[in-house]
Amino acid sequence: MAHNTEVRADPNAPPITRILARFAAGHPSAGWDAGVDHAADRTVMNWLGCAIGAAQHPTLAAALAAIQELSPAPQATILGRSERVDIANAALLNGISSHTFDFDDTHLRTIIHPAGPVVSAALALAEHLDASGRALLDATVIGIDVCCRVGNMMYPDHYDRGWHITGSTGMLGAAAACARLLGLDADRTQMALGIAASQPVGVREQFGTMTKPFHPGGAARNGLIAALMAKHGYTSSPRALEAPRGIAQTYSTKCDWSEITVGLGEQFEISANTFKPFACGIVIHPSIDGCVQLRNAHRLQAGDVARIDLRVHSLVLELTGKKTPKNGLESKFSVFHAAAAGIIFGQAGEDEFSDGVVTSAEVIALRDKVRAIVDDTIDEAAADVSVTCNDGRVFHVRVEHAIGSMERPMTDADLERKFHGLVDPVLGEAKARRLIAACAGLAQAASVRALTALACP
Repeated sequence: MAHNTEVRADPNAPPITRILARFAAGHPSAGWDAGVDHAADRTVMNWLGCAIGAAQHPTLAAALAAIQELSPAPQATILGRSERVDIANAALLNGISSHTFDFDDTHLRTIIHPAGPVVSAALALAEHLDASGRALLDATVIGIDVCCRVGNMMYPDHYDRGWHITGSTGMLGAAAACARLLGLDADRTQMALGIAASQPVGVREQFGTMTKPFHPGGAARNGLIAALMAKHGYTSSPRALEAPRGIAQTYSTKCDWSEITVGLGEQFEISANTFKPFACGIVIHPSIDGCVQLRNAHRLQAGDVARIDLRVHSLVLELTGKKTPKNGLESKFSVFHAAAAGIIFGQAGEDEFSDGVVTSAEVIALRDKVRAIVDDTIDEAAADVSVTCNDGRVFHVRVEHAIGSMERPMTDADLERKFHGLVDPVLGEAKARRLIAACAGLAQAASVRALTALACP
């Protein structure tokens, strides 16, 4: 059988695997301004809250039951739970729980949720190594930079093909973070990135199921294992990212190599990380924001509403067009449910995406009054929202930038309130306060084990 051997690719791509490996291995500790460290503190805290908040969710319970069949060694903490497992499966399970509520951080330029794969891997390894808080922060900043720069290089083509970009770039960030914690040199870090490049996780078909949060967890585990294998001399292609049949050119027609190199070591992608006020897909947030604004400004109740009209970018309905979600996981991908929740509750936290709320008669009745029209003159990060009342009144708002965006970021106080809402029901308010303080003081912490000890019941 004959094969077409033509490779329509760039054979002269720069050695980005090597470039990223040198960066991950050699960049100075805390080699950035204080604002980057503050972004890292916020990223770790938000990730921790999301993971602890979902500790008792059936998604995590099922995954943990499967892992326990393997009789894992008790090496690392499962956040929000008393059980311990080996470091690879701690990375997997904490990655799963951190993404279960869809409430985690978002690098808006790529829609990557970088902490899930990167911090889940880094904290499990750092706890096992008894590493310092400074070492964890360094690994977090560097790992997220690798993950998101690769995402910048391939987005949107890679995402449009159906890849869940958090899982299909996250293993590279996790590998870089873990290689950094292990103190690997540039040669072995290059091998770690190459091993990880053969392990992308996840396609968008899984959105709305338990398998979506598996993607960041799987990426975390794969990256950690890649770094451990490289530590012991396991090899890979030194051009695994950029070669004509490497991951970038295989999985994307867009390969903008400059996204890897421009500003590397000077500008850090973690500074562009954002945090969600609403526990659902990021493209729904402008619609929720608009509904909440109109509800609060005009004291609207569900019974007042004749219809809700949304004008949104086509990506919104592509990702979140489920008109009749049957459960909480599906409702996170329903702009119709989310708009109704915004009007009824004035918020859209995890409770508003619970199974009980999704199937309540009041929510279903209002959800059925939501109409969403595609208008690609509207940015995917914006929404045009109109509410028509039974008495003929019409209220309208255009949301250009939702709360939680770079233009309207969540404040430290906002993040602390969110953290308490997630963590207090699991660990209690006192422990939640101590965890917030521990995250803020990570740079001075002699060991991350103080943080992980606080994160258990």
